[in-house]
Amino acid sequence: MNIGIDLGGTKTEIIVLEKGNELYRKRIATPRGNYAGIVQQLASLIDETAHEFSIPVNTAVGIGIPGAVSRLTGKIKNANTTELIGEYLAGDLMKLTGRTVLVENDANCLALSEAVDGAGEPFHTVFAVITGTGTGAGISIGKRILRGANSIGGEWGHNPMPYLTATDYPGRKCYCGKMDCVETYLSGPGLSRTYEERTGQKLLAKQIYASALEGNMHSIDVIDLYADQMARALSVVINILDPDAIVLAGGVSNMEMLYTLVPQKWGRYVFSDIVDTVLLKAAHGDSSGVRGAAWLV
Repeated sequence: MNIGIDLGGTKTEIIVLEKGNELYRKRIATPRGNYAGIVQQLASLIDETAHEFSIPVNTAVGIGIPGAVSRLTGKIKNANTTELIGEYLAGDLMKLTGRTVLVENDANCLALSEAVDGAGEPFHTVFAVITGTGTGAGISIGKRILRGANSIGGEWGHNPMPYLTATDYPGRKCYCGKMDCVETYLSGPGLSRTYEERTGQKLLAKQIYASALEGNMHSIDVIDLYADQMARALSVVINILDPDAIVLAGGVSNMEMLYTLVPQKWGRYVFSDIVDTVLLKAAHGDSSGVRGAAWLV
């Protein structure tokens, strides 16, 4: 059996897989602003699940997080859930549970999940994107995670949005300290901000999409701009990595029109006469990352 956990900013999910088949799943709210509370909750989840399924203590646990593990210190860096930064999550959980804990970037977990038995299964090179509270990405080549020399492989959300135009301004400061990161435009909050800047109204990303489906022209225009921003940002990925498939997950990935609009637009930005890369929705939805965490083991 494999135990996987997806530790997000708002929710924490645990799963038990046996030969790829889901035996158990539980989702609860993530404690906010409280690292000790997060660790204690994770330890309790692990112990409770292991006891229920009689999973021996020598079975490791995979955890996906919105950040990365520093190769220099073993501590968390670059985390959107900022209370994790500088903490030795794997070590702290090992002390509480007695189990080996493997911590991986959540987008890398997504990439692994979708490449192994998801939308990217038929493809060799898969670039997997999470668009939700934040924006991140992971790379799978030959169904193996590409972490990179600095453990930041696929860290697409913290590159600058390319080809900025007057429609994208004013500029946006990211929590990482830099300006105009892809995340500030393509995350759910980024889409909401675009809508507010253009209409003066505050709506959640899902409300904007629902409004667009009802024919609201302001919402349609904002979704079209969002699709163009995504096309620009992904064009850089295609120019560098040239993946067979790009897989979208996270709340914003549920906007079905993106799978038509974005490929229609990215050809004008990609340095090629054709773009055969396909844009796909994650087969396992917003729970793909937790499956990938289980596959780590």
